[in-house]
Amino acid sequence: MSLRVCGNLGTLFPERGALIERVGAAKKAGFHLVEVPMPYHETSEALATELQLQQLEAVLINTDPGNFEAGEMGCACQPGKEAQFKASLEKSLMYAKAMNVSMMNVNVGKRQQEHTEEEHNATLEDNLRYAVTLFKRHDIVGLIEPKNIYTFPEYFLNDFEQAVALLFKIDSPHLRLLLDVFHLQLICGNVTRNIERLIPYTAHVQVSQPPLRSEPGSAGELDYAYVLAKLKSAGYKGYIGAEYVPSTAKTEDSLVWIKKCGLIF
Repeated sequence: MSLRVCGNLGTLFPERGALIERVGAAKKAGFHLVEVPMPYHETSEALATELQLQQLEAVLINTDPGNFEAGEMGCACQPGKEAQFKASLEKSLMYAKAMNVSMMNVNVGKRQQEHTEEEHNATLEDNLRYAVTLFKRHDIVGLIEPKNIYTFPEYFLNDFEQAVALLFKIDSPHLRLLLDVFHLQLICGNVTRNIERLIPYTAHVQVSQPPLRSEPGSAGELDYAYVLAKLKSAGYKGYIGAEYVPSTAKTEDSLVWIKKCGLIF
């Protein structure tokens, strides 16, 4: 069975401007599934209405990162900001409910120089345990996503071993791994063996071409026909999130890789 692709409305269709305009563009381009990582500049009601009008299913949102334009990327790892994390999580869950999404990617935040690695780790684990109780109540799968230090130099969760250790400690079906192959390549490479190792913990996959985060099939470090076949042979049955920055002026012109790699909308 072919894997299904979902369009990331945070990176695709930048030529359309506002998020609400990208919803219709995604439908027109052929998508049936979308990721809406940053829905918070629109009302949840407006997004839910537009998704329903376009007959699109949103499968994932990210937790509210705070002031992303100022560099904030969440606060789940930051000691002393537990109340802020809980408030942002409640806001995110309100969006998730309105948009009927089944997965939520937790923005864990950046390191704070005044706190130790151990303090960050303990805070993150405690906050994720709290989040899991709410994910279970709302029938949502929470996700954690390691990000590479070149693109996001201060992001706390920057290692797959670190992420898997958290999953083992918390041990809940409502907290899983988001495996972004772009980050996997830049963090540790050895993509074949790492896919085989990490797929048992993975609930969602995202793809883009290193080093420029362009579309799979563009010039870069990875052969995505091979990578996507490897994901299937390793037993992955979830969605493939197209989270990339198109190298083409029109996003539609960057979508040829989907059919070439054997994916379907």
